[in-house]
Amino acid sequence: MIREVAYSIQRALEAADFVMRAGQLAAALEVCGYPKPGNVHRLRDYSDTKFEHFIAGSIAMGPALREAALRGARVGMGELEASEVGVGELIRKTLGDVREWHRGGNTHLGIALLFIPLAAAAGASCAEGGLDLEGVRRAFGSIARSTTARDAAEFYRAISEVKPGGLGRVEGLPDVSAPESAREVESEGLTLYELMVASSAWDMVAAEFARELEIAALEGYPSILELLEETDDLNVAIVHTYLRLLSRHPDTFVARKYGLRFVEDAPKAVEVGMRAARRVSERARGVLELGGLLSEEGTEALREFDEELAEEGLNPGSTADIVATSLFLALLLGLRP
Repeated sequence: MIREVAYSIQRALEAADFVMRAGQLAAALEVCGYPKPGNVHRLRDYSDTKFEHFIAGSIAMGPALREAALRGARVGMGELEASEVGVGELIRKTLGDVREWHRGGNTHLGIALLFIPLAAAAGASCAEGGLDLEGVRRAFGSIARSTTARDAAEFYRAISEVKPGGLGRVEGLPDVSAPESAREVESEGLTLYELMVASSAWDMVAAEFARELEIAALEGYPSILELLEETDDLNVAIVHTYLRLLSRHPDTFVARKYGLRFVEDAPKAVEVGMRAARRVSERARGVLELGGLLSEEGTEALREFDEELAEEGLNPGSTADIVATSLFLALLLGLRP
């Protein structure tokens, strides 16, 4: 019996290490893809947030990802309830660790929101017998739906500590920028899952949380595999997957950031800014039609697109978060650079 317990613990620790490395590598590979129009990549920095800040943050996430996977494994072994994973606490830890290791501001909020429950889901799947896409999505959904009001409060605390720009306010929900909002959320009993469902109509990262990684799992992950098979070039696979997702799904961060120039309410800002976001999507589609990185004309159009978005101050950050999550899934399921 003691030997069996020791074996189970060892398996859980090995799974946690595996998941941690996959998550760190996924985040690092995403930011290394270039040129991803409008976002930081190895050939483009922002004035206050640089390529090395994203690399540092990708590595700094490791301990929180490992702990999420370990708790997920305990769920899979029946030692812990899904509601006890502490998704909100671990998102907050992730962002705190990232802040400790670089001075570049908010780099991994959206990634942390998706990576922590995904790491827990992967840990649970490993403990239950193995990793496959549908199993991981089911485990992700179970963990997301089991989040509590404390998870929501911890998420609010994390946001107040990170102080990200471009969030705006939402009528009917506590102001994420106000320190007292965490207590308000917890006292109202609003769970993190309910918060994400409420936000999903105007935030595509929240929608991924609420819908079991629908875009990352059904579009992003297969796109990476398909393009890698066709080109044997991981950078092309990353950049073209980014362009594909951006062409199909107008980026809500672009819409919100543009719309907040005119209104403070986040959903209204997305509505106001959706024309700009659709224009960005059409531009991405045009670059792909020219061949993207696989043709001289497409490569030139891609670089021009990157310059244009930088000049306009528009960055499809939500699309980048979903590409990173697609890479996390691919690495968990066997992809190696």
